[in-house]
Amino acid sequence: MLSFALYAGTTLLVVALLIAERKSSKLGAWIAKPLASLGFVAAACVSGAMDSDYGRTVLVALIACALGDVMLIPQGAGAAFLAGMASFALGHAGYAFAFWQRGIDRTAAIIGLVGMAGVAVATLRWLGPRLPADMRVPIRVYMAIISAMVALAVGASVAASSPWMAAGAIAFAVSDLSVARERFVQPAFVNLLWGLPLYYAAQLLLAATVRAI
Repeated sequence: MLSFALYAGTTLLVVALLIAERKSSKLGAWIAKPLASLGFVAAACVSGAMDSDYGRTVLVALIACALGDVMLIPQGAGAAFLAGMASFALGHAGYAFAFWQRGIDRTAAIIGLVGMAGVAVATLRWLGPRLPADMRVPIRVYMAIISAMVALAVGASVAASSPWMAAGAIAFAVSDLSVARERFVQPAFVNLLWGLPLYYAAQLLLAATVRAI
C-alpha cells in the first residue's frame, strides 16, 4: 500500500510540476520537482533497496539523479547545468555498475552497445552545431556514459529474463533528449510535456527493479 501511494503521489507531483512549468512558476517548480524526485528515492527504499548490493547501488544512482533534478531547475546552460549534468552522469554510472552487479549477458550487452553507439553518433550530429564550445567535451563524455549504461541494462535484462531494467534505462536515456532540446535547440513547453513524465516513469521503473532481487 505504501509503495502504491508513493508511485501515485509522485505521479501527481509530476502533473503539478508540469502545471508549474506551463505557468512559468518558479516557486511551483522548486516545490514540486524536489518532492517528485524524493518520491522515486522513497519508492526504492520501501521496495527493499537496502536488502541487496544491487538495490543499494540503484538507490545511490537515484539519489544522484534527484540532486541533478534540483540543479536543473534554474534555466540556461551555465554552472548549475554543468553541475546537474555531472550529477546525472554519476546516476547513469551508478545504474551501469548496478546492472553489472546484477549480472549481464555479454552478447546482449555488446549488441546494445553497438546500437547505442549509432544513437550517440546521430545525437551528436544533431546537437553538435548548437553546442557551446565549453559543452562539447562534457556532452560527449555524458553520451559515452549513457551508452554504457543502456548496454549493460540490456545485458542485465537478458540475463535476468526481465525487460524492466532495459525499459527503465532506455526511457531514461530518451528523456535526456528532451533536456538537450530544451537547453540547446528550441526551448518549448512540449519538451517538458513528454520529457518529464518519461523521466519520472523511468526512475520509478528502475526503483521497482530492486524488488525482484
